[in-house]
Amino acid sequence: MSEPHWGDEEVIDAPACPECSHPMKSGGIVLSKREDYGRRTCRTLWRCAGQHVWWRWADRPDEPLDACPVPELLR
Repeated sequence: MSEPHWGDEEVIDAPACPECSHPMKSGGIVLSKREDYGRRTCRTLWRCAGQHVWWRWADRPDEPLDACPVPELLR
């Protein structure tokens, strides 16, 4: 059996969409400015089959997902 790689479903536990409960797929990483201290930090993107797009801070995986305010720019 081969080792799992990033992007394999065995490695990443995909969250359910907060809006429609469908499983989501990782959509990559976006560099974004964090408002609370003005530094740039990565956000992980998640997308469901219903085309809802969510993100959260990559260094805070236990925090809830936020609706992505610009999903049309991240397709």
